[in-house]
Amino acid sequence: MATGGRVQPKVDLKRELACYRAARDRPQLVDVPDLSYLAVDGHGDPNTAGYAAAVATLYPVAYAVKAAARAGLGRDHVVMPLEALWWADDMAAFTTARDKTRWHWTLLIAQPAWVTAGLVEAAVARRRAEGRGARLDDVRLLTLSEGRCVQALHVGPFDAEAELLRRIHEEFVPAHGLTLTGRHHEVYLSDARRVEPARLRTILRQPVSGP
Repeated sequence: MATGGRVQPKVDLKRELACYRAARDRPQLVDVPDLSYLAVDGHGDPNTAGYAAAVATLYPVAYAVKAAARAGLGRDHVVMPLEALWWADDMAAFTTARDKTRWHWTLLIAQPAWVTAGLVEAAVARRRAEGRGARLDDVRLLTLSEGRCVQALHVGPFDAEAELLRRIHEEFVPAHGLTLTGRHHEVYLSDARRVEPARLRTILRQPVSGP
């Protein structure tokens, strides 16, 4: 262990970074730092086995990375909530029509700066030896440079996000002279397996450019 047997204080990015806090139903500008993520790509309706398999692969790898960093580097961190990038060839399929068969997605779990590709490869190898994770070959370490973003907190079912998305895209962004740039980003502060839909808390984030 790099610290002579001592583990440094646990890091919780959700508490340390302002981009993991948002006002309910009120779009605001925020600067998002460059962040690294465990990532798995997919396509189609999130209410399917393919999406579930990606989630079921990503979390065991995230906990294996945490254990490897603690044992090898003396660094500990809180495993972050699930996040996702969403897009479609025609974004109306996501924002208004909600045609889930046409959606593309990248599932994400944010990682602290000391997590390297080598740590991720070791974590994937550990889970493969245990037979845990159908999408292990697809896990990668991804860095996002989102920078300036508009975001707001949505409380309620995922299928009720459309009105807040419309306000972000059609009202807030043009009113502030901004232009949409990166992919729509969601941060799932609630565990949908344990929280009833009406109480789900989701940050909706949209990278932008402009004045």
